Amino acid sequence: MAIPGTALKNDLLKRCSRHFAGPLAVWFSLSCMLTLTQAQAYALSPEATAQTDSIVRTSAGDRTEANLFRPFTTQIVGESKESEKPRSKRPKLGLALGGGGARGAAEIGVLKVLMAEGIKFDCVTGTSVGAVIGGFYCMGASAQDMERVFVRGDVMNHFMTVPLSFRIIVAPVMLIPRLLGSHEYDGLYRGNLFRKFLMRNMDVHVRNIEDLPIPFAAVALNLIDGRPYMLRKGNLGYAMQASSAVPALRKPVEIDGKLFADGGVVCNLPVKQCRELGADIVIAVNIDEPFEPKPLHHFRRMGSVSKRLLDWALFDIDEPQARLADITIHPNTAGISLISTRRKDAVRGVKAGEEAARELLPQIRALLKEAGISNGTTVDGTNAGGSNVGGSNAGGSNAGGSNAGGSTSEPTESN
Repeated sequence: MAIPGTALKNDLLKRCSRHFAGPLAVWFSLSCMLTLTQAQAYALSPEATAQTDSIVRTSAGDRTEANLFRPFTTQIVGESKESEKPRSKRPKLGLALGGGGARGAAEIGVLKVLMAEGIKFDCVTGTSVGAVIGGFYCMGASAQDMERVFVRGDVMNHFMTVPLSFRIIVAPVMLIPRLLGSHEYDGLYRGNLFRKFLMRNMDVHVRNIEDLPIPFAAVALNLIDGRPYMLRKGNLGYAMQASSAVPALRKPVEIDGKLFADGGVVCNLPVKQCRELGADIVIAVNIDEPFEPKPLHHFRRMGSVSKRLLDWALFDIDEPQARLADITIHPNTAGISLISTRRKDAVRGVKAGEEAARELLPQIRALLKEAGISNGTTVDGTNAGGSNVGGSNAGGSNAGGSNAGGSTSEPTESN
């Protein structure tokens, strides 16, 4: 039997969500768009900052780099003309998973198809939700396990522990601690519950990025210097939390004197970063909504202009990165909100990812065959993708975990 107080609270939250849906869409789109514009400007600043092998500074892919890029197949042709000797170096296959909130379900659909095909990756980079999915993939989680958790709504419901509309309504109450001397970082959600949820679903023996069987990097933006960084060592849960800390929505995460927010504002599709991690061939998964012409009447809708500009900003950031990939898989995520918690959107996203991956399978097979990679192994029999991906996750309890020697220090829990 439902508890009256709980039923009343749930009814109130639903009514608030429906009533404020339009204004919230405008606020969220404008906040993200402003952050994207500022991040792109700051990323060009010349200031240098200290870095370690744990946190490595990178940069956004630009159109000049994209124009100069030579696909791996072109490189093979060039080398064959220069020498008749076979390639001595085994090419490394990398996976770049883009950001997109609830649209991340499409990346799970892509992985279902690629893993069923026997394709394994030597290294993985991820931004925002791509960092979450990429981290679990590198840990050895099966696509079916990830799909089950995503479709159930566990991921997005822990990403936003209460409806956004309700959080904004009670925002004035959240200012009381500031009046009492507490000064937390800006944002509506801390993100700690999200990180703890992720950690509970991780292998209890794998807490740090450097312990993963497949090399992995989460991409995040340092708010202090306005530059993107790759988190390559340290606590995996905090790296996921930092990479997916959407500006204005989630509080940034402090690590090693840097303050990290969602990497999607400058490197939403981390193809360049995947190559910096060592990949010779990169398969990218772009989960942006298709950026296509809209009719005039479309922009009479409330929030349509700000959302359009947000879509354009993501398209503008991701287009040169996509051109740096050997193959880009782009599922049709039209109509799936970045912060959707609806089960049908998750199901549709997974299906869209499967369809997009299957459509490009012949092209992927041809590329891997030409590179000497077949079903996870090269033609000389060496493993091309680390450990087998399958099996279920071991339940862990500790949400923090300590870093291995030489890695990044543990972030402050209260932030």
